[in-house]
Amino acid sequence: MKNIIKGLSKWLLFVILFSPILGAAQEKEVFKPVIKWNLSGQIWLRYSDLNEGSEINGEPTASYTDISIRRLRIPISSQVTPKVFLYSIIGGNNYNMKNTEMKIGILDLYAEYSFAKYLEVGLGKSGWQGLNRWNIRSSSSLMGLDSPLFSLNTVEKNDDLGRQYGVWFKGQVGKFDYRLTFNKPDIVTTAPNGAIDFANNRPRIKTSSYVKYQFFEHESNKSAYQVGTYMQNKKVFNIGAGFQYQEDAMSNGDAADENTEFYDMNHWAVDSFLNLPLANDDAITAYLGYYYYGFGQGYLRNVGANNITSGGGDFNGAGVAFPMIGTGGSIYMQFGYAFEKTKVLGEDMIIQPNISIQHSNWDSLEDNMTVYDFNVNFMINGKHSNKISLGYQYRPLFDENTLKQKDAKGMAVLQYQLALK
Repeated sequence: MKNIIKGLSKWLLFVILFSPILGAAQEKEVFKPVIKWNLSGQIWLRYSDLNEGSEINGEPTASYTDISIRRLRIPISSQVTPKVFLYSIIGGNNYNMKNTEMKIGILDLYAEYSFAKYLEVGLGKSGWQGLNRWNIRSSSSLMGLDSPLFSLNTVEKNDDLGRQYGVWFKGQVGKFDYRLTFNKPDIVTTAPNGAIDFANNRPRIKTSSYVKYQFFEHESNKSAYQVGTYMQNKKVFNIGAGFQYQEDAMSNGDAADENTEFYDMNHWAVDSFLNLPLANDDAITAYLGYYYYGFGQGYLRNVGANNITSGGGDFNGAGVAFPMIGTGGSIYMQFGYAFEKTKVLGEDMIIQPNISIQHSNWDSLEDNMTVYDFNVNFMINGKHSNKISLGYQYRPLFDENTLKQKDAKGMAVLQYQLALK
């Protein structure tokens, strides 16, 4: 793996130094930069059956209804010159009764220089990384109620909501679209205590890549964040493959202890994505991917989206958490059907029922872990910018002693997504 990475780095350096595009004449016309921005947000009304032992403000609670802001995004971008592009996102996640301070941070802030369509170089803090389609997706154009969070395999461990500081190379060559990234993960301050977890050492460079082949219409690579569904607007079929690698990313103890063992993080994935408008003005969106996560033997992490609880008396932990991310293989699939635009209560609307399934064979569990997400989107005027979604997640519960599935619980969410441009 190290030799492959060194070879790719030398190849990219050669292309940059000797690209004939560098000598091309600049445009004679006066270029006028334009600043683009918008604001988008997702508001949740949720009912949750909580995991055993869950508490809210110290009080045992079996089920609960809450209202929250799942995401807030303010993207700002500008094509400063014909070659230089600036991009930023201000925002945050999970504004709820537990996280009452509306802290808004800089999620993305970077610059890109375009040598040609086949070679663009970026630098800064961003979501640019490799491995698969869904760890670089747009939250504002999701088909499912929520993003496949397991694809953000280091989220809030050594990154900021999936973002890291780094440099990347990207481009499109014929039907191929590629990206190669070199990121510096955030420093981990908490030492693992016996079990394998993220190491509190000096962060090594995280190298990743994703390459896809586009059979029909090409997707834009202007932004890192891939579209979840185009509905009737685009005919797309892609297949892709990628990897992530970080030396000594994991350990079983304090980095200062000479007896601590370190493990490389080594992931790979293959996937496919289809968005197909039909002759009857309906449309299909489908995704299928296989992921292998290599964190080190036995690594497993319970994650619950927008969790407002504490405590937890069983393996899953508190609230709506389940064994989402770990060492082992996963199959993830999505399928949605968008009906042609029709009138509903006097409004033009596209209705899109869809289902998502994560099926994981984590090496720490005795049984496979399968989560089902059912959802229906009601897109007013046929757009993501004014969308109502009704979703239900069915998650498994695992016994702390046997590590076998013993039960399952559900979570229902009514979401309203808006965007102001």
